[in-house]
Amino acid sequence: MNTIEYPDRDMLAIDVANRLAGDLETHLLNHERASLAVAGGTTPAPIFDDLCAADLDWSRVRVLATDERWVPVTSERSNARMIAKRLLVDRAAAAQFLPFHVPDQVPEDVIAEVESIIAPELPISVLLLGMGSDMHTASLFPGVPGLEAALEATAPVLAILRPDSQPEARISLSGRVLDAAISKHLVIYGDDKRKALEQAMLLPPEKAPIQAVLSETTVHWAP
Repeated sequence: MNTIEYPDRDMLAIDVANRLAGDLETHLLNHERASLAVAGGTTPAPIFDDLCAADLDWSRVRVLATDERWVPVTSERSNARMIAKRLLVDRAAAAQFLPFHVPDQVPEDVIAEVESIIAPELPISVLLLGMGSDMHTASLFPGVPGLEAALEATAPVLAILRPDSQPEARISLSGRVLDAAISKHLVIYGDDKRKALEQAMLLPPEKAPIQAVLSETTVHWAP
């Protein structure tokens, strides 16, 4: 893990977007396709605003979320909705998005179908993660039922998690899939999250899930 510090969040967004674009371009030089897995929430949105204009052959890029709430894409809680609005525009509109949510189904009934779509794009070429102050990443929350299975070396591609604090199930790439990404970037803001990340380094992944994916990860931090 290495950490890059920025004077402000605008500078971070520009630089991280450039780095992601560069990683994708490098991968496409040697492979037919590239996969880009990105966090949802508010943290990556400004990065997407710059990344979407990158001069890449986006038609060869497959985009997916690191995790998703089991809600329709029309929901304001949908990561897919935010990714479509902020990333899959401009030049990046040519990319293909791989959704996790299947309308009118329960996760357990269709998880194998979704995995069969994701698996051919693994390992992830480029990964953009966020982290909560509780040291969770994707939908791998400390203490959530199913976390230990999602962190096992033999975990499936996708994990179904049901945090008590959330009104719906969540689908997440498992720890091993996240950690196996070829290029990994983590974006965090503020002193509280920086302290949380330092604490995570001293804890097992079951208590600090972000710890499971920090190997060879570039951390981008701004106040």
